[in-house]
Amino acid sequence: MKRVHAVLMARLREFYRDKTGLSWNLLMPFLILVGFSFLFDDQPSAVLSIGILADSDSVELQFQGVDLVEVTDKETGILQVQRHQLDMLLEPGSPGHYWTNEYSNKSAIAEQLLLSKGALADSTLVRESVQGESIRYVDWVVPGVLSMNLMFSCLWGIGWVVVRYRKNGVLRRLQATPLTALEFLSAQVIARLIIVVVVTLIVYTGAALILDFTMRGSHLALALVFFLGSTALTSMGLLIAARLKTEEVADGVLNLLSWPMMMLSGVWFSMENAHPVAQGISQMFPLTHMVNAARRVMLDGVGVMGVIWELGLLSLITVVLMLLSARLFRWS
Repeated sequence: MKRVHAVLMARLREFYRDKTGLSWNLLMPFLILVGFSFLFDDQPSAVLSIGILADSDSVELQFQGVDLVEVTDKETGILQVQRHQLDMLLEPGSPGHYWTNEYSNKSAIAEQLLLSKGALADSTLVRESVQGESIRYVDWVVPGVLSMNLMFSCLWGIGWVVVRYRKNGVLRRLQATPLTALEFLSAQVIARLIIVVVVTLIVYTGAALILDFTMRGSHLALALVFFLGSTALTSMGLLIAARLKTEEVADGVLNLLSWPMMMLSGVWFSMENAHPVAQGISQMFPLTHMVNAARRVMLDGVGVMGVIWELGLLSLITVVLMLLSARLFRWS
C-alpha cells in the first residue's frame, strides 16, 4: 500500500500543478452547457406532434401542421407526452385510448383539432390525461455532457499519460523498483477517480447554479452511475495504454475510440430512431450505459434500483478491462 500511495500522490501533484490542464477540465463542460442553453431556445414549435401506437398508415390523419410519429412502446410514448415531446398519444383499437398532457397548451389544441375533424368521435377511444413539465434541451443534454467530460478525462488522463511515461523512460525506472504492474495501474485508477470526482462535483454544482437544470432522482444513484462509469472508462484507457509507445499513436487510438462513443452513445441526440446496426454498436460502449442511466436518474427520477442493471454492467466492464490491462501491461 505504501508503494501505491507514493505513486498516487505523485500523480495527483502532477495534475494540480498543471494549471492549463486543470482549467480546461473545469471550463470545457461549462462552455458547452452554457452554449447549448443559448443556441437552443425553449419556444414551442408551431407543428403539432401526435404519436400513434400502431402502424401510422392505419390511422388517417392528414391535417396541415400535424406531424405523425410512430411509437412502438406505450410507456415510452406516455413519458414523451409528459415531457411535451409528443402533444398527444393515440392507441387505436377497441377499446382504444388517447393521452393528453394537462400542462401543455399544444396538447389541448391537438385534442380540439382532432375532435373538430371527427377523428376522436369513436366512442371506444378512452381519454387519459397525464401531467408533466416540458423538458428543455439543456436539461436533456446535461447528463450526456457530464458523461462526455468524464470520458475525455478518463481516457486521455490515463491512456495518454501512461504512454508518455513509457516514452520518457519513467516506466522503465519504476520497473527497477519493487512496484508491480497491478500496483502501478491501481494507483493510476485511484488518482484519476479522485480527480474526476472533484472536477465533476465542481462542474455539476456550478452548472446547477447557472442553468438550474432538472434533477428529479437520487443523488446517490447519480453519483454511483458517474463513479462506476468513470472506473469503466479509466480501465479502458489503461487497456489502450498497455503497450503503445508514442503519444501520437495513443492520440490516434483514443480519437478512434472516443468519437464513435460520443456520436453513438446518446450524448447529443437520442438513438431511438437510429439504424438498428448503430443502436447495436452503441450498446458496446460503457458511455452509452452511463448516459442512459444518468438521464433516467435526472429526468425520470429513478433511484439506485432503477439503474441497477447499468451499475452491474459498468462494474463488470471495469473488472474485465482491469484484468486485461494488468495482463497486457509492459513497462517498456
